[in-house]
Amino acid sequence: MECDEVGGWWLHLRRCASCGHIGCCDNSPAQHATAHAAVTGHPVIRSFEPGEDWFWDYRTDSFMHGPPLAPPLHHPLDQPVPGPRGRVPADWRSRLNP
Repeated sequence: MECDEVGGWWLHLRRCASCGHIGCCDNSPAQHATAHAAVTGHPVIRSFEPGEDWFWDYRTDSFMHGPPLAPPLHHPLDQPVPGPRGRVPADWRSRLNP
């Protein structure tokens, strides 16, 4: 959401298990998922990538089992990774956070 608002891009997307907010991962330049957790106090995210169903708990910095979430469970299959199409710089690998 925030990446779109500023014309940015992301590597992978994460979904807040509390409210459904979609934010970019910590390897992405802006790290919006972690920022959302810090501001809201919502401690658990789920991967929003196709084929991934893991949860992460910021309180314990560890993977966890989480509750079933309502669809959608991942971004559209035609969305590229990184994304979105047309906004990812050619040197994107050098811009990732470690």
